[in-house]
Amino acid sequence: MCILFLIDMTARIGIIGGTGVYDPDSFEMLESVRPLTPYGLPSDDIHIGRIKGVEVAFMSRHGKGHVYPPHMVNYRANIWALKQIGVERIISPCAVGSLQEEYEPGQIVIVDQFIDFTKKRDYTFFDGPKTVHISTADPFCPEMSSIFAKEAKKAKIKVHGEGTYVCVEGPRFSTRAESQMYKAFADIIGMTVVPECQLAREMEMCYCSLGTITDYDVWADEPVDTATVLRIMAENADKIRTLISAALPKIPAERKKCECSQVLKAAGA
Repeated sequence: MCILFLIDMTARIGIIGGTGVYDPDSFEMLESVRPLTPYGLPSDDIHIGRIKGVEVAFMSRHGKGHVYPPHMVNYRANIWALKQIGVERIISPCAVGSLQEEYEPGQIVIVDQFIDFTKKRDYTFFDGPKTVHISTADPFCPEMSSIFAKEAKKAKIKVHGEGTYVCVEGPRFSTRAESQMYKAFADIIGMTVVPECQLAREMEMCYCSLGTITDYDVWADEPVDTATVLRIMAENADKIRTLISAALPKIPAERKKCECSQVLKAAGA
């Protein structure tokens, strides 16, 4: 483990994901850091390197070996650490369940809205004495979402260009009654977008969520188990890696087509 206070290298694009996303064969490692933050240490080392010539910072959300369940991830430390090393844009692949028949297992959803059903997480950097109310009407970066949608189409990867993600506390899966309720309002279900997305927004970072559908949630009378989730995630890891590799060179250095960098100004902060 490497704890650094002064970071030599920076990266403007961060990827928060798991082992299926991290591919040592396509990732040219330059440095590993684990900066100490006001909220403690992030989940794991941040690997700074290059993919297709683009400098990126990769972090495992759940830590090496998946040691942090969704409700125990130190989201504030993770986002703060990425911001500290210069990250302006975050790409966040994640596993999700489907709440709609047309959102099929194996497909990818570029999330554009979320509904929060978590209960006990740390949701903000503004705990006082200053209070800041940011807008989350459109919480995901439209520029990055558009880029990934276009690249998925070029690569013939089945993708939904929009979808509402309901975030639950976890680590348990839904009851059938809960799943039927969520189905009335959302397209997919997961456990990690909140508060990760809104914390990134408070830091004025662009955020794009790529949801890989692993199963139909229990509204469809299909059993949901960890083995199924892991199997389909492994089968679709190549799709996510292909999509990220294709999209990275298309992401512009300057952020001119979104308002993500102006969130605090708009909030009067």
